[in-house]
Amino acid sequence: MAETREEWIKKRAYALWEEEGYPTGRDSIHWEQARHEREALEGSAASSNGKQAKPKPKSAATATKRAAPGAKTNGVVTPAPKRTASRKTAP
Repeated sequence: MAETREEWIKKRAYALWEEEGYPTGRDSIHWEQARHEREALEGSAASSNGKQAKPKPKSAATATKRAAPGAKTNGVVTPAPKRTASRKTAP
């Protein structure tokens, strides 16, 4: 018997919950992530059935953009490199 879309999402959300160590209060987050994964799978299946998805062109500025030291990247702050002062002593 084929698994329904709802059953697949339920099983995937449960697997995500297990992978994270059984946290409380994240059920809706796991459900949404599982739903998005299913939509991505359905989209890739549709594109392999003759429908071609148009890729978005990347701009040169986006492709070469780097996070600045001390900037937030995906919610995580990377510390800026430490600066050391060089002092010259008098002769």
